[in-house]
This record gives sequence, structure tokens and C-alpha cells, in this order.
Amino acid sequence: QVQLVESGGGLVQAGGSLRLSCAASGNIFRVNAMGWYRQAPGNQRELVARITSGGSTMYGDSVKGRFTISRDNAKNTVYLQMDSLKPEDTSVYYCNARIRPSYVVENDYWGQGTQVTVSS
Repeated sequence: QVQLVESGGGLVQAGGSLRLSCAASGNIFRVNAMGWYRQAPGNQRELVARITSGGSTMYGDSVKGRFTISRDNAKNTVYLQMDSLKPEDTSVYYCNARIRPSYVVENDYWGQGTQVTVSS
């Protein structure tokens, strides 16, 4: 089985920073794209940032220039550095990874979510 374990959420004042981490473990043949999504109450889940195994990145429009995604392939871990946080960044953040548990199978996996709260 594959697990994604997130850490790093919490409460921060507007303008502050947080760093989220997500480590994939278990029966893994290869980890492809990894990313972060967020969902606030009453809203749809939206893309925050995504990174391929080769390091290509993409960001949601609302976080461009403030958030940075990176990964450590040796550790099967993805990071999200969040700077200049705004109250509207308050949400539950979910890690996502496209993983091959074997050569022929590829699945999407999700973390349990971590709460980020930005106070004004």
C-alpha cells in the first residue's frame, strides 16, 4: 500500500510563512507528478501547485510569486513553501501524487489534509 503523510500546517499571521511537507511511502515503483491542492468550506478543491518528476512546475494564479513547490526524489517528498500568506489562503491543503506501485499500474493518491489558517 501507498501512504502520503503531510506535515507543517498551522496558524500564522498575514504576511507570514509556512512550509508544508508530504512524504510518500509504501509499495512504490516510481513517483511521477506530485502536487498540492486546497479546499475551503463551501468551495471546490483547487490546484495550488504541481511538480513533475523532472522538476517542471505549475501554479494556481492566486499563489504565483508567493508559493514555491519543490521535491526531493530520493525521499519521495514534496514541499510547499508559502510566503506572504493572506487570509484567503486559509484552507485545508491536500498532497497529491501520481504513483506507480508497479510497472504497469499508475494511481492517484491523496494525503489526509493539513489545516492552514492565516489570521488578519
